[in-house]
Amino acid sequence: MLDALTMALGTRRPAAGLIHHSDRGCQYPSLAFGRRLQAAGLVPSMSRVANCWDNAVAERCFATLKGELVDRQAWPTRAAAARHLRLYRRLLQPPAPPLHPRLSQPRRLRSRPSSHPDHGRGVTLKNDLVERCRTRTCPPYRGNIRMTAKAPALRQLAEPRRTATLLATVQRLERAALDDALDLLDVLLATKVLARAERKSREAAQETARGRLRAHSLALARFAAASTTLAAVVQLLLDATAVDDDLSLAQAWAALERAVPRSEVAAALAAVMELAGAAASSPPDEDGEAARRAELVKRYGTVRPFLPRLPEVVRFGAVAGGRAVLEAVRQLPGLLGRKLVGAEAIADGLVTGSWRRLVFPGSSPSDPRRAAVAGAAGLVDRRAYAVCVLEHLHRALRRRDVFAVESDRWGDPRARLLDGAAWARAKPEALAALRLPERPEAHLDALAQSLDAAYRDVAARLPANAALEVTVDGEGRERLRLDRLDADTESPTLVELRARVARMLPRVDLPELLLEVHTWTGFLDEFTHVSESGAPLDGLVLSVAAVLVAEACNLGLGPVVEPAAPALARDRLSHVDQNYVRAETIRAANARLIAAQAGIALARAWGGGLVASADGLRFVVPVATVNAGPNPRYFGLRRGVTWLNALNDQGAGIGAIVVPGTLRDSLSILDVLLNFEGGPKPEVVITDTASYSDIVFGLFRLLGYQFSPRIADLADTRFWRIDASADYGPLDGIARSRVNLQRIREQWPDLLRVAGSLVTGTVRAYDLLRMLGRDGRPSALGQAFAEYGRLPKTLHLLAFVDADDTYRRQIGARINLHESRHQLARHLFHGQKGELRQRYREGQEDQLGALGLVLNAVVLWNTRYMDAALTRLRERGHLVREEDVVRLAPFGFAHLNVHGRYTFTLFTPPAPGRLPSPRRAPVGRPDRTTSRCQHRTTS
Repeated sequence: MLDALTMALGTRRPAAGLIHHSDRGCQYPSLAFGRRLQAAGLVPSMSRVANCWDNAVAERCFATLKGELVDRQAWPTRAAAARHLRLYRRLLQPPAPPLHPRLSQPRRLRSRPSSHPDHGRGVTLKNDLVERCRTRTCPPYRGNIRMTAKAPALRQLAEPRRTATLLATVQRLERAALDDALDLLDVLLATKVLARAERKSREAAQETARGRLRAHSLALARFAAASTTLAAVVQLLLDATAVDDDLSLAQAWAALERAVPRSEVAAALAAVMELAGAAASSPPDEDGEAARRAELVKRYGTVRPFLPRLPEVVRFGAVAGGRAVLEAVRQLPGLLGRKLVGAEAIADGLVTGSWRRLVFPGSSPSDPRRAAVAGAAGLVDRRAYAVCVLEHLHRALRRRDVFAVESDRWGDPRARLLDGAAWARAKPEALAALRLPERPEAHLDALAQSLDAAYRDVAARLPANAALEVTVDGEGRERLRLDRLDADTESPTLVELRARVARMLPRVDLPELLLEVHTWTGFLDEFTHVSESGAPLDGLVLSVAAVLVAEACNLGLGPVVEPAAPALARDRLSHVDQNYVRAETIRAANARLIAAQAGIALARAWGGGLVASADGLRFVVPVATVNAGPNPRYFGLRRGVTWLNALNDQGAGIGAIVVPGTLRDSLSILDVLLNFEGGPKPEVVITDTASYSDIVFGLFRLLGYQFSPRIADLADTRFWRIDASADYGPLDGIARSRVNLQRIREQWPDLLRVAGSLVTGTVRAYDLLRMLGRDGRPSALGQAFAEYGRLPKTLHLLAFVDADDTYRRQIGARINLHESRHQLARHLFHGQKGELRQRYREGQEDQLGALGLVLNAVVLWNTRYMDAALTRLRERGHLVREEDVVRLAPFGFAHLNVHGRYTFTLFTPPAPGRLPSPRRAPVGRPDRTTSRCQHRTTS
């Protein structure tokens, strides 16, 4: 132990006062050991008798070491054992930074990040692995990297796969760390810098406006009084000269001074000149951003700590539009270390608008002394310049004009597009799947004919359309005004049928519901171990069902643990949660539920699965996390995420994605649809009123979707045409804009390549849309997508305003159904005040994925029992109208108990082949808090 202590002291060099804690082994209270501790300035500490908790950290460390390495292998020599132990420690135990001699550990953790000698060890390890792959000619390993597997699984792999797997794992971890770092940078700039500067400048502008209003009122009173005096003097002069044209100046002044003293005239003239000069000399704001950018400069201290290391840690790349920004970022570290920075050392092209007065103090008259010094020396304000460059970098990163070379979420989407031989191989299959031709002429002609026919049909029915009105604005332009739809009336038979079916649904606890749905579909069998090897656990179905209830109800494992049942013990549930419940198993289980839903006659009466709606459910995230964003409307003073999910017209959820904050939904809907989990591919996609663009319409149409968002305001919406000479009657003044087909023809091969890359999954739609749109300044390819998207967008608008309101009512009905599903989700996700408390993106996606799976199970259970109830009613001679059946919804939850105790062991599987049996309405209702599986009755 003395040798080990000596090695630790030499390696870590701890400061005096460090506590050395141990158990009560005989070597620790020995005289030699105590003297060595005293010489090093360490304070000895020892566990109490029969108390294992004081030394639990060390015991757990050695237990892991023995279980994963020592107990599984024997070494021929001590040197071999030492080498393996060092490698194990190097891979699995991150190095601890040394304690500063003058800072305590909590204070050091609160201090700003700094460079550390051990930071380069990860790079060294990666370089060693790359060199080993080269020397052993390792093939590139593209298999599934088991991130949750332990070290012994890696040791059992044969070379060269072991080294290749380790290298691929390190590279994946490196990319994940880079993504998280850039996410953190984005959140920091968006919330701590840009948003606060915007708020402060707005508050300052409001206060300035109030002060100016008060000053303006006083100045106006002075100006009015002075002007009255001067007006009286001028009037007297005019009256005097009207009587005698030869009046001398002395006689004129004598006449004026009898009415107004000369001193008052001079004071009035001075006041008028002063007030007029002050109004003319106010400095103009070139772009309306001066106040906000001045506030940004004040937050230089927030970004100063990481600016020098940013281009060193992150390997950035750029396209033509971002090269100037990237070059300026790379030059920043050298400029920040200098006291004086000349104008020749900066990228002058980035300093535009109101930034010039901040970066070049010599051009600002607000501080004459500073302006004189800076102007004479040709110096710039390096703080203002650094913040200016950082603002350009943030904007360029979001547009992907600047990108991180080794990042997934912040990489270059252009580099992921299919190209060359890869696109040549994928092109025939992709175009066949999308039903797109290689030449655009026939395709565009068909769209032109559809658009012309739609204009003429809507114009012909316009006199009968009482909800639509053509108005003329102040500039003489025609605009459309559309009245809101009246609520659909519900027939008495529909109200009675809905109530009767609801009373016939048996009460059920959530655990029993999941287990019963499993007997129909076997969806819980899709949850396999992450290693995909080994025999299944006994009682695995119960364990998975318990974990799903804990995740979907947001309760944690505590309420579902039953120590008496091995399948429901805490350690078993924790093991299943970590190794069985993950994204791919949830996806496979959802596919089974979606297929089972489509097989029910009632679901087929609702639709064929070809119409989908997409909407977001907001969750407050009260814990510190990068993957959350602010929005006072939904989250108050805290942050949150949006669970963007898609629902088909059969009631099944077909996909979902977690979006930080409330980013534009239309940018992420495509990612949900392109990765749908089951059922047929939707053809129509309905969304609520959200931010959409012509580019979004174009991408949806190329990928085979009809994008149908609800339109909130038609006043500023533009309608497009192709034939400039076509006569559309009363709609002629509305269709003022013309589509540029030539731009579409020129970019058609690239449009096809983008669509093919999206449908094959090589690029994310969100990244691509940000890159094409470029914050309102689209690229040439983005402009071609916009021109193409104006055709389906105008078709959608014409159908939306048509006298036949079936299309508009269908959109509203689908959105209302989606809101009903969200109410059911809120009912399930009731624990911890309905707040999502996962700190990491993966945890949020897994928990909300479990919620989506349980939602589909509840909907399937409801649909099947509702179908059985309708069958029973028809058998008994009740009137069941088909037009009423299609308006039923499977999202009711009055019969579903998700509170109280959760029991999984009382469930009795139904007999094979037995159909669900609804019941009649009961006389009384058991208490919801004590409802258990045995309370359910059937008839």
